[in-house]
Amino acid sequence: MNAPQLTRAAYERLQEELAHLTGPANEAITAQIAAARALGDLSENGDYHAAREEKGKMQGRIQQIQALLENAVVVSPDDGPADCATVGSLVDLRFDGDDDTERYLLGSIEERHDDYDVVSPASPLGKAMIGARAGDVVRYEAPAGAVEVTIVAVAAAEDRH
Repeated sequence: MNAPQLTRAAYERLQEELAHLTGPANEAITAQIAAARALGDLSENGDYHAAREEKGKMQGRIQQIQALLENAVVVSPDDGPADCATVGSLVDLRFDGDDDTERYLLGSIEERHDDYDVVSPASPLGKAMIGARAGDVVRYEAPAGAVEVTIVAVAAAEDRH
């Protein structure tokens, strides 16, 4: 399995989220559980069961972040040519037969951005985009067959803001 690739911003955001989940958030949910437990009969205590369920979800996310941070490789679009699609790049592309241009962030789902969708570099489209430049036509295999995409533009991470 390839190591997950994260931009510096995503890596730091995940570190902050982990610190919050293992610190203040953990203290808050522990206090909720204690308060619900103090109400008595746990078998029919909805607050207690809801707090325990939330604690379980939080523990799952903590483990997910820890594993991701432990194995992640921090990458920068500056590591390669500025006009080349790499992890952390914004890529504008046009699918064959479509007049509209779509913008994607090439990176881990942990990059999360509200303005555009994220394409994993491990996905067929992501693999095809890595190293591509504006004007390139790339092909990848989708479940419905081969897909051709024209790379319209590539922007480095700092150009996103």
